[in-house]
Amino acid sequence: MSVSKEEAAERKQAIYESLAPRNRRYIDRIGYEKWDPFEEPKDPIEIRKDATKRTSQQLVREFLQSCPMDDYSNTYGRGVLDMCIGIINNDERYKAMLDFAIWYNDLLQREGKKEG
Repeated sequence: MSVSKEEAAERKQAIYESLAPRNRRYIDRIGYEKWDPFEEPKDPIEIRKDATKRTSQQLVREFLQSCPMDDYSNTYGRGVLDMCIGIINNDERYKAMLDFAIWYNDLLQREGKKEG
């Protein structure tokens, strides 16, 4: 169903007029012309997927199920979730942590300090 520009402008004006004064001030601050009340919402974090097409929840569950530890702590699980979300969002901080962890693991193996 296509909406004409005139209809969209009328609907936009009607929405603006129905807003509380505080919300109108926000629209005025960003600029009425820039404001798009019909903008599609961004994907919530829960349905964002990584390169393997898995959600963060799926990745965390798979990882924790693959861990040999039968009794890991809540802190460990929160760390896994935090790292997973950071990597899915391409956050440089988490990419750096991942790169360092891989590098450090390789260093330990090269120096015979760790099995595996």
